[in-house]
Amino acid sequence: MNTFRLQLRFLVPLVLTLVAAAYLALPLMDRLMLRWYARDMNERGSLVANSLSEPVAAALADPDGTRLQTLLNRAAKDDRLVAIGLCAGDGRLLRRSTGFPASLTCRKVQEAALRAEPLLPIEGGPVHVDVYPINAESGRAADLVLLHDMSFIENRSQATRQYLIILIASLGAVIALVTIVVAQLSWRGWIAGARALLRGEGLLNPMFPPKPELAPIAAELRARLRELDDEYRRGQGPEAEWSPGRLRTLLRTNLRGDEIIVVSNREPYIHEEAPAGITVKRPAGGVVTAIEPVMRACSGTWIAHGSGSADAQVVDAHDHLLAPPGRQEYTLRRIWLSEAEEQGYYYGFANEGLWPLCHVAHVRPVFREKDWDAYREVNNRFADAVVSEARSQDPVVLVQDYHFALLPAMIRARLPRATILTFWHIPWPNPESFGICPWGREILQGMLGSTILGFHTRFHCKNFIDTVDRYLEARIEHEHSTICYRDQDTFIESYPISIEWPSPASYAAWPPVEQCRRNVVQRLGLAPGAKIAVGVDRLDYTKGILERLHAIEHLLQTHGEWIGRFVFVQVAAPSRSSLEEYRLFHARIRDVSARINQRFGNANYQPVHLLTESHDHEWLNELYRAADVCLVTSLHDGMNLVCKEFVAARDDERGVLILSRFAGAARELTEALIVNPYHVEECAGALQRALTMPEAEQRERMASLRMTVREFNVYRWAGRMLTDAGRLRLHQRIEARVQRHQITRDEAPLLS
Repeated sequence: MNTFRLQLRFLVPLVLTLVAAAYLALPLMDRLMLRWYARDMNERGSLVANSLSEPVAAALADPDGTRLQTLLNRAAKDDRLVAIGLCAGDGRLLRRSTGFPASLTCRKVQEAALRAEPLLPIEGGPVHVDVYPINAESGRAADLVLLHDMSFIENRSQATRQYLIILIASLGAVIALVTIVVAQLSWRGWIAGARALLRGEGLLNPMFPPKPELAPIAAELRARLRELDDEYRRGQGPEAEWSPGRLRTLLRTNLRGDEIIVVSNREPYIHEEAPAGITVKRPAGGVVTAIEPVMRACSGTWIAHGSGSADAQVVDAHDHLLAPPGRQEYTLRRIWLSEAEEQGYYYGFANEGLWPLCHVAHVRPVFREKDWDAYREVNNRFADAVVSEARSQDPVVLVQDYHFALLPAMIRARLPRATILTFWHIPWPNPESFGICPWGREILQGMLGSTILGFHTRFHCKNFIDTVDRYLEARIEHEHSTICYRDQDTFIESYPISIEWPSPASYAAWPPVEQCRRNVVQRLGLAPGAKIAVGVDRLDYTKGILERLHAIEHLLQTHGEWIGRFVFVQVAAPSRSSLEEYRLFHARIRDVSARINQRFGNANYQPVHLLTESHDHEWLNELYRAADVCLVTSLHDGMNLVCKEFVAARDDERGVLILSRFAGAARELTEALIVNPYHVEECAGALQRALTMPEAEQRERMASLRMTVREFNVYRWAGRMLTDAGRLRLHQRIEARVQRHQITRDEAPLLS
């Protein structure tokens, strides 16, 4: 009944449309036919007039007119002609044939011809009037009037109407019949298909494959279910604040207390020899900043390269060390590398090859065979370390960054049931740029050993998927960001990394902002009322340090009022100083800083303070709290956590963040002043705006930035990855049980 009603809703408008079409078409058809027949009458009249012209002209000379009358009567016997008349030039009717209407005068005929109205009503029906001149030797002698019968048009018009109505009615009936049949078949097909899917035919029971016509429906339902699953997964984050406690709860519930192993090149703590004994340092870099709080919450094992001069003196017989110092919340396993291995694997392939390849920073990557061999060998050694540290066959392994592109596949070969989460902390290039790498296929194959492969932004995810599509034979589901390579599925997702949000106890322990400012002013010898801008980076060409120095020089050049009142403090921790490219870059930064100081400074004032040494977190936090502006002008960056550390330090809701649009953080921290670091004038203009920004606007922007960083903290970053890992591990375990059950059921008849 419902189907019939739906059909009526379609058929009634269809019938009304057809009736309206017929109503509009019939008058149009009548007018069209009349024009066609009038044109035919004109042509016919021209032929008759031409044939009668000479005989009529000759008969006009007959005095009694008998010859002319006979000629007209004989010509009027044509079946289409009603009558023929002959009019003089003064409007008199000279002669007329039998049947010429007595009421029709020459004047009426001429007026109709002048008005271009050839149809005249007479007794017996309308006639078509044509007037043709009869010319003699002396000139125009008379006008020949031809009256054609038009009554046959009405008869033909009625027949045409009948045929048109029959055609429209037949067409409507055929359309209605086809509509009813298609609607019935479609409705029944949908109902049957939905019932079949609900019964599990073709989805749960492989003995009943789906019908071909139901395949699109099944695919659509699977897609919708997967989207619902994705929406549910994405909706788990913001409903409660992510914290170490919540992360531990997640590990106990979703991962059931499974062990967590982290692999990174950089270790969280470095032990160095010093005259006063062994000192402990925390290295600079976003990886350590992000991972260390997660490890303290997870109590897992962290495998890293032991690079400190005293690292070997503080480990046990198995190269283990409890960290952090004094709290002992997780285990640090150190891997020892020879100088040649470190030179080839770290400085060579990773930082002279992959680093510039992935960063659009105009430095040419260098690839050497020996560096690749060292890179592959070190990845293999770390894979052995993961296997030796794993207490089960299915640990959760978090592989960090571009130093270990081959490691996921190596771990997969040794621990097939492991859940491997690889996070790429730097950008991923487009397929054309990646094609520069001679061992690109091997790198992609190694990374696709991951269960989950994470990047900072969706843009980097898309670049990776496009790269795989270009260089490997793999099945890619673009809609769900999944790559199947060699029967191994890898889920590609964006996980914007962040920092640990300070606890209330941390805020309480910090000195007030004014005290921090006094300490910085005193330590650097600054004028008490100076505006302070800071930059905190590793000394790397991708961080845009040189570009921000150019912007500061332009600011002082165009706004001379800031000379003596503005100071820029650049903290640049040394990095990869053994590489020539970095040594040259360091020298160039020193030269530009010296030039600016010489140009705008004096004995008591230096506009640029370049601090090229490592500083502890307390000093950096004090610098953040003292600054009026923080400059993050990366030329290309995966995320950049300096901007988030600056935001977290400003509990007074003061200060302005200037952020490069080429940093991944720009997609989250939209309340910052977003700039193009390559545009010197734009950066200088943003700096001028930041230095003169009203306090009310500063508070509004900083409050929004702090809300974002607090909600999207490092525990949420790790929690989202581990939640996805728990979901995929559950799916894998269910599939394994189903396969074991299927094997047991298949073997039962053989055993009996």
